[in-house]
Amino acid sequence: MTEHLYHKYVKHMTLEEKIAQLLQLAAPFYDEPGDESEITGPMEELGIKYDTKRAVGSVLGIAGAKKMMAVQKEHLAGSRLGIPLLFMADIVHGFKTIFPIPLAIGCSWDPELAEQSAGIAARESAVSGLHVTFAPMVDLVRDARWGRVMESTGEDPYLNAVFAKAFVQGFQGDNLKDDVSRVAACVKHFAAYGLVEGGREYNTVDLSERQLREYYLPAYKSAVDAGVEMVMTSFNTVNGIPATGNRSLMRGLLRDEWGFDGVVISDWAAIKEIIAHGAAEDEKEAAFKAISSGVDIDMMTTSYVNHLPELVAEGLVDEALIDEAVLRILALKEKLGLFENPMRGADPELEQQIVYSQEHRKVSQRLAEKSSVLLKNDGVLPLQAGQRVALIGPFAASGDILGWWSWQGSQETAVQLGESMQKVSGDPGNVVISEGCSIDTITEAGLAEAVKAAAAAEIIVLALGEASEMSGEGGSRSDIRLPEAQLELVREMKKLGKPVVAVLFNGRPLDLHGVYDAADAVLEAWFPGSEGGAALADILYGKVNPSGRLSMSFPYSAGQIPVYYNAYNTGRPKPVEHTDNRYISQYIDIPNEPLLPFGFGLSYTSFAFEGFSLSSDLMSADRPLEARVTVTNTGSMAGTETVQLYIRDMSGETVRPVKELKDFRQVQLHPGESREVVFQIEESQLRYHHSDLTFSSDPGMFTVYVGANSRDTQSATFRLA
Repeated sequence: MTEHLYHKYVKHMTLEEKIAQLLQLAAPFYDEPGDESEITGPMEELGIKYDTKRAVGSVLGIAGAKKMMAVQKEHLAGSRLGIPLLFMADIVHGFKTIFPIPLAIGCSWDPELAEQSAGIAARESAVSGLHVTFAPMVDLVRDARWGRVMESTGEDPYLNAVFAKAFVQGFQGDNLKDDVSRVAACVKHFAAYGLVEGGREYNTVDLSERQLREYYLPAYKSAVDAGVEMVMTSFNTVNGIPATGNRSLMRGLLRDEWGFDGVVISDWAAIKEIIAHGAAEDEKEAAFKAISSGVDIDMMTTSYVNHLPELVAEGLVDEALIDEAVLRILALKEKLGLFENPMRGADPELEQQIVYSQEHRKVSQRLAEKSSVLLKNDGVLPLQAGQRVALIGPFAASGDILGWWSWQGSQETAVQLGESMQKVSGDPGNVVISEGCSIDTITEAGLAEAVKAAAAAEIIVLALGEASEMSGEGGSRSDIRLPEAQLELVREMKKLGKPVVAVLFNGRPLDLHGVYDAADAVLEAWFPGSEGGAALADILYGKVNPSGRLSMSFPYSAGQIPVYYNAYNTGRPKPVEHTDNRYISQYIDIPNEPLLPFGFGLSYTSFAFEGFSLSSDLMSADRPLEARVTVTNTGSMAGTETVQLYIRDMSGETVRPVKELKDFRQVQLHPGESREVVFQIEESQLRYHHSDLTFSSDPGMFTVYVGANSRDTQSATFRLA
């Protein structure tokens, strides 16, 4: 398949030119002056020579059609063989039109809308000159202390796999060569980065291969099966070996077992970090381990450039390994059509029309509406037209609602909550805005102003949360409560004896003590993106009925973490009813259960589940079952319910979780309307990894659960013959 690329390019390349194709440099290297007589700045710091820069294969972090076209033109002028650059960047949840963070998108339970958002992100990226996005991030996450939970779609392997496929399809479309409005996707971080110990960024991961395959690999495999073009290595260890130098993981599992033939790229400087892990003595050994493991692109180190030539000369690395890596990179460039059209979709004029267009922003608003989760409502929402509202808190008039990975997004143009509520209320005078405190500081004067505004209002809306830098990469926190300044603000507002609504802007599930118990209603907004304020105002005033459902459990306390719905039962499970028995698996000071479970979310209407039944109490491999339940909107407002199907294997060769999500349906119902929801259950859904890593089902009893979340369900049983 790549033979023609070998004969046209690789066969004629020097070893140094081949190795330069494996190097990725960041944008500052292309801010250097063109005069080669003096090497300064980042090129000097990294030890990059101009000959290497001329032959480099890819660039990270350049955006803007005009800039990209100028860099590509200059590069091609100096490239002996005319091989174009690949331009890559972290377009995680939007380019300039920012969508809700991926954890929020997971709460939409709407893969079609997620795919649409990725398609828009691709369109804006491609017209601005980019070819590859470092997304989706599909790491399974169970520890809210880790800042990067905001990049994942949550704690469930099935739901993550569904979204992984949707994002890849949205970014890449059906034909990258002919459809220049798409970009290649890069799934990350391979593998199991979401299990970092203590929720601490860049930390160690240690798990059995059975756990790896059962819970952490399915979403990556879904992305690979969807045709993802690139895979990024993770910073962590897998089975005691750094992923970037892990031959059994990268070559054995990813390439040989799964058949992935695309490009593997290290995360930033991850090849050199093999040394810090203690798995390589120096950069030479690190380069040897990475290239031997099948890592094609070295992001931002000179490990390959400085050491692969001598490794080849010494016979330690076969030059064929380097040829193989170069061919994969060239094959991606060919798939993108770069040899025929090095500028591809970059178009400065079209860029002005497409990027941050009203059409794109409407989709961002729609996704923010579907991603927001109503966590509590004691009859105070929706707000009523004409109500006097005091909007108080650090996010009342803040544009910091985009999240950590909003590289090209603008906080200045993000739609704020306060201005949106004033518009939707019908009379701007009905909504008085007062900050009350900053993210982490409260003053007497600020509090006094807020108290005055609240005293004149009928209802208080508190806009609270984390600053964007408090989550995302490098944003691990040991204490995941709101900062004390905001908790004090809540206490002072509560003293006024008026209804209190809390709207939360954050990148992780929080410990909500001091908020959930004090507020009459709690709306989880996450970081909702460019149109977040407009979406939230429509929800608060009932123009939109909230339908989001949690894709990650909210802990009762950080002391429970990791806490997740699909846990094992243990040999001494805690009974549902109260017991004085000390010798069971429990905390003596807090509940075992999270404050809010996976799949949870409220609505302004109510739904009833009736008539749940299975078509038979016996299943076989060639005889699937049907599970049926009738869902009725028993309230007074149209709404959307997410019907969730869980299964428990009651007795396995290895212990099985108390519940596992296997399917879901969203149904939109008018007041009084009913609809029967039908799920087909097949033997393949009952398979799991046994102790010898074989993947199969066991005959025996199974319990099926159907409900509105992982906790509140109805059940029935069947036997697999």
